[in-house]
Amino acid sequence: MQVVDPHIHLWDLKTHHYPWLANPQTSFVGDARDLQHDYLLADLLRDAEAINVLKLVHVDANHDPADPVEETRWLQGIADGEGRGKPNGIVAGADLSADNAPQVLEAHAAFANTRGIRQILNVHDDKRYDYVGRHYMREPQWRRHFALLKRFGLSFDLQLYPSQMDEAAQLAREHADTQFIVNHGGMFVDRNSTRGYRAWRDGMRSLAACPNVTVKLSGFAMFDHAWTVESLRPYVHELIDTFGHERAMFASNFPVDRLFGSYTAIWNAYAQIVSDASESEKQALFVRNAERIYRI
Repeated sequence: MQVVDPHIHLWDLKTHHYPWLANPQTSFVGDARDLQHDYLLADLLRDAEAINVLKLVHVDANHDPADPVEETRWLQGIADGEGRGKPNGIVAGADLSADNAPQVLEAHAAFANTRGIRQILNVHDDKRYDYVGRHYMREPQWRRHFALLKRFGLSFDLQLYPSQMDEAAQLAREHADTQFIVNHGGMFVDRNSTRGYRAWRDGMRSLAACPNVTVKLSGFAMFDHAWTVESLRPYVHELIDTFGHERAMFASNFPVDRLFGSYTAIWNAYAQIVSDASESEKQALFVRNAERIYRI
């Protein structure tokens, strides 16, 4: 199977600082203590086994917020050296609410493989699920700095919960010339109620109504630790139906999803779920969309 994987993380604990791995905790997405070890490009490619990984996009691994550009510098060095081009795209971390956000964006954009920015936005009333504790999209300075993404030719990886999707859709409409990529299928965490399902479904439909928004079919294992092909199938089908085959792409979320399945098992599950799609649709979902959206 050939894939372009548009959502992976690498880290080197010997040379870089990741606060969440320096003091790992157990949360709803799993036990971070099991991730407290180096995970390098060679480890990912070893995990890939029979999967032919054509290209990779690295998404910020919550690197030291005091020096987010160092992660991009390190990754570009890998791509220029032993990675032989991989990671082909870099989605860097930046705090758009910070006073120095314009300088950080400019520094990230100076590296050849930088394609976008991710800032985690997840806010939830239940503290078990709350990531950041503030509504960045409502902050004037954050929004001013968000507008700079166009200047630097950067996309935005949108990680949020269903309760935030209407606000995000408004942001996407206001910035119609910026590419948005919804991470992890919209992070449907409130999946034990009809209200939760409808909030996710309707929120994703609101985002999909914006032509500049796409979705990553990834991260499902964070919310379904005992996942099976059949447990993933309805969510994948709903998202593909909502966004269409040209605005959806499969991704591994490795090594985070490695806590609950092998790289090969996850990709083979995706292949089973869309086994009756046309060859053109499969090529879009597994390869072509990621290449086009991340310009790699």
